Amino acid sequence: MARRCQLTGKGVLTGNNVSHSNIKTRRRYMPNLQMASLISDTLGRTIRLRLSVQAIRSVDKRGGLDSYLLAAKNAELPPEMQRLKRQIEKVRAARAVEAAAAG
Repeated sequence: MARRCQLTGKGVLTGNNVSHSNIKTRRRYMPNLQMASLISDTLGRTIRLRLSVQAIRSVDKRGGLDSYLLAAKNAELPPEMQRLKRQIEKVRAARAVEAAAAG
């Protein structure tokens, strides 16, 4: 499994360890990835994702997975999240049509 956040695309960065004598050796900066179960209110199901802690905080701040995805631009999202966003938009549009027909 790749060390990449499924929501933001944040991945591994590289740099140098620099000793006191200024000797440089390569190192890797790993993202803090966690398995997270997020609830989609629109789809009515739980979605398990491997997310960075920064992404989990951003989702919480924006009010949940649905509102995070709907507010994000498609260019910023990985392909699997774009598919999930389209599913959410499709269900919301269907519910809006049902509400307009009923009301």
